[in-house]
Amino acid sequence: MTLTLDHRPEAPAGPPKLGPAELRLAQQETLDTPRMAYSLLARMMFRPVDLLYGRQGSFTKFAMLEIIARVPYQAWERMGYWAVHRHAGRSALAERVFERIVEARADQDNEQWHLLIMQDLVQRHGHRQTWLLHRAAPWLISFFYYHVSWVLFLVRPDWSYRLNAEFEDHAEHEYMTFVADNPHLEHTPDPGTYAERYGRYGSVADLLRQIGHDERTHKLDSLESMREPRVR
Repeated sequence: MTLTLDHRPEAPAGPPKLGPAELRLAQQETLDTPRMAYSLLARMMFRPVDLLYGRQGSFTKFAMLEIIARVPYQAWERMGYWAVHRHAGRSALAERVFERIVEARADQDNEQWHLLIMQDLVQRHGHRQTWLLHRAAPWLISFFYYHVSWVLFLVRPDWSYRLNAEFEDHAEHEYMTFVADNPHLEHTPDPGTYAERYGRYGSVADLLRQIGHDERTHKLDSLESMREPRVR
């Protein structure tokens, strides 16, 4: 027996890949745009990160941030599967919830590529990572962020989306500022370790600009989700 599907939903393509000129324009747009007014919860995460890893950007700091960046999408995915089970008897609603799950998974995967790229750059530049700062601390902060994300989503989903938008806005500005402060990256070749899946860029500067633009896309998606936080 052969099963024929009329329509098979595809996973989201992820943030758009930009060319060199577009990446420079995106960077300037970020630098010209003020940061969001961060909430107390957001500042509670940013402050210890700055204290532990320094206020200035670095590959090791970005690797740590990317560990945390996946957390809200994991929390939303968990809540989504719970909602699918709860609304299993309403197939149309369950399908719309599952579409949100697919989107959250795609964003989570994009953040995972960022982490792999950052870890590769850390290793290539010979930066030292300690167990306390680069294993234990990220786990503790991620543990806090995860539970805050899903509790907020349970109580007021728009609050959870807002917190993620603030985190992504922070990351966007961190990446773009780091590139501006380190002009030598313009002449550092992209190692292309994950080029097959993420794309190859003319320099590490452009690679980081692309990651920064990805974070902007995630931020805008979260702000859009705030308009209709609950699937109906």
